[in-house]
Amino acid sequence: MFWIEFATVLIAIFVGARLGGIGLGVMGGIGLSVLTFVFNLQPTSPPIDVMLMIVSVITAAAAMQAAGGLDYLVKLAEGLLRKNPNRITFYGPIVSYLFTLVAGTGHVCYSILPVISEVARETGVRPERPLSIAVIASQQAITASPISAATVALLGMLTPYNFELIDILMISIPATFVGVLLGAFAANKMGKDLKDDPEYQKRLKEGKLAVKSDSTNKEVPTSAKISVGLFVLGAFAIVMFGSFASLRPVWNVGGEMIKMGMPATIEMVMMAIAALILIFSKVKVEDVAKGNVFSAGMQAVIAIFGIAWMGDTFFAANMDYLGGGIKEMVTSMPWLFAFALFVLSILLYSQAATIRALMPLGIALGLPAPALIAMFPSVNGYFFIPNYPTVVAAINFDQTGTTRIGKYLLNHSFMIPGMVATIGAVSMGFLMISILF
Repeated sequence: MFWIEFATVLIAIFVGARLGGIGLGVMGGIGLSVLTFVFNLQPTSPPIDVMLMIVSVITAAAAMQAAGGLDYLVKLAEGLLRKNPNRITFYGPIVSYLFTLVAGTGHVCYSILPVISEVARETGVRPERPLSIAVIASQQAITASPISAATVALLGMLTPYNFELIDILMISIPATFVGVLLGAFAANKMGKDLKDDPEYQKRLKEGKLAVKSDSTNKEVPTSAKISVGLFVLGAFAIVMFGSFASLRPVWNVGGEMIKMGMPATIEMVMMAIAALILIFSKVKVEDVAKGNVFSAGMQAVIAIFGIAWMGDTFFAANMDYLGGGIKEMVTSMPWLFAFALFVLSILLYSQAATIRALMPLGIALGLPAPALIAMFPSVNGYFFIPNYPTVVAAINFDQTGTTRIGKYLLNHSFMIPGMVATIGAVSMGFLMISILF
């Protein structure tokens, strides 16, 4: 029965991934229904806290976007990149990484990809190089951001084991940043120089390249700057509350001292920040729900609702079966579990959904929490099949045609920097936990 139930889970994931968007979540609902009503598995509790944390963060980020905060950040980034055009392959991904680190969602890189492509072309740098690693950097930063859905999901699972947000960030931030830099070095060697690329020369002769533009002189409203300041303040507050547990309230409940957990802290802080942005930036409430940040975030919530609930139910019901040889194998070779996280992320197209679906198994199998944190960046595998929105966007933004999907599908522009960055980040993570824990 285990294998039939497992096949049910895989089919739900596969069909949901093909549907895309909320399809992943609703297919998880179908899979859960089959497990419960057909195979009589007892459903676990849905991941309510994780969903509410994501909702609160996305609401604040969407409010910032509606206030023009993301446009302001893009202007700052464009100014930096145009001042250092020859280093675009390294500065581009660093800017993309920082954008995502602060915003908590990789979709903010849509705004900066055209800038990277244009600056690279102006400088004579093959746009494929900075564009490919910039997309990878936006994915890696998800597992370093204190307010990303993936990080809050992992935090929620490790909190009962006395691991705080700072324990995750002190490993994931330097590990992913080093991974991105390694990926940038690899990307910097890819392909022919732009002047020697036949596709670029062909498009140049046919007059298909659009006129260049410069948006650095566009005026930014004060409300946009206020929204960015408030959002950064919220992110900073979460890092402080997560790093110093003594800052959080404590109550005496039946003689036991209970400290407010990070899930509730994140929810309160980010909902308050969203409210402050609405008030002080004078944002129209209806505009908040119209942006792509809000749409992508809500789709992630629905995906986690269905997939995570289905995965938790399956693993909880079959833990006795899984706890034998598999436990011994992943304990002796933790990289196998990292490989499993990577493969599942390819199917789910979501770091947060991957964490919620598979990380409970790692905890149940007895893998040490530091090892799970070191393996955290391995959930960034959705560059592998080149159909994720940020990947497609980067290809479309490159008017020179150097960023492309290869003849054999998997030999695309993002494969080498993606693999180098992911392997580098996980390896760096294991090196750091060997020193710090």
